[in-house]
Amino acid sequence: MEVEILSSHITKNLYGESCVICEQYKFKGIHLYTSFICRDCENDLIKTDTSDPKYKFYLKQLKKINTPEILS
Repeated sequence: MEVEILSSHITKNLYGESCVICEQYKFKGIHLYTSFICRDCENDLIKTDTSDPKYKFYLKQLKKINTPEILS
């Protein structure tokens, strides 16, 4: 367990995190629940009009994000 946590921290430091939208590794962005959205995709998503075909792509990619369960 500790080895997995350590290796994930090292991977994040070396390569960044995988963006849920573009699926590329980036260093800067936001976290939405347990997913990462890079700054480029975040800015493009905000500027995209709902009638643009790219908007449907963004919705499809955002559906990958699951709300974490609250464990009590």
